[in-house]
Amino acid sequence: MTSPNSHGIRFAIGTLTVLPVRVTRWDREAARAGMLCAPLAGLVVGVPAAVAGGLLLLSGSGPLLAAVASAAVPAVLTRGLHLDGLADTADGLGSGRPAEDALRIMKQSDIGPFGVITLLFVLLAQVAVLQQLYAQGWAHGAVAAVVAGVTARLGLTLASRQGVPPARPEGLGAAVAGTVPVPWAAGAAVLVLAACAGAGAVFGGYGALHHGLAVMGGLAGAQVVLRRCVRRFGGVTGDVFGAVAEVAATGALVVLAVG
Repeated sequence: MTSPNSHGIRFAIGTLTVLPVRVTRWDREAARAGMLCAPLAGLVVGVPAAVAGGLLLLSGSGPLLAAVASAAVPAVLTRGLHLDGLADTADGLGSGRPAEDALRIMKQSDIGPFGVITLLFVLLAQVAVLQQLYAQGWAHGAVAAVVAGVTARLGLTLASRQGVPPARPEGLGAAVAGTVPVPWAAGAAVLVLAACAGAGAVFGGYGALHHGLAVMGGLAGAQVVLRRCVRRFGGVTGDVFGAVAEVAATGALVVLAVG
């Protein structure tokens, strides 16, 4: 007999990574549990990113190559899912078209100029921050990679909360939109915030505060994007979830680069 927690972990890892985890249930209950477990998928992505960057730095590669590795590993482990969603969302928002036309643009397989520009600057920002942190030592860059990965997926938990509607009646967005009760989403946020602050505590009291603020900063940026997309498209889609994740990760990294 499979427990609900097991279904949630399977749902989160099976839908948010490329790991060969079989999703055995695709109902609203499983989606709710899966979105609550999304930060665990962030660990699955963030830890290998940290290991890759840390090992390269310790082997003498230099902080820039370590940063590139830590930014590339999440893209590989998600098959570029969130980056693709970010690009499609940027094209939809930048089109200036009515919601129905913008959603149709987002479903197209090609990437437009808004998507390309957005991807370029987001990836440049991620690599720039990670390079700065790896230059301070392997632990700074490695912890940042994990915090960014977890914050990104926590952004998905909050984007799945009740009251956030789907923009389409089908797709991943419709499957998970509005599944997570607001108190549960808030509880997940508190747990992740405490865990990331605890990880930052290895650098002292200020490190704990700084990493906690990084999570809050990333989530704040993600919520701005989420609100904009809900107003613009009438709800969320799988592409919007990808944009939320990338903005949350980049926002957390930017806060870690400041101060």
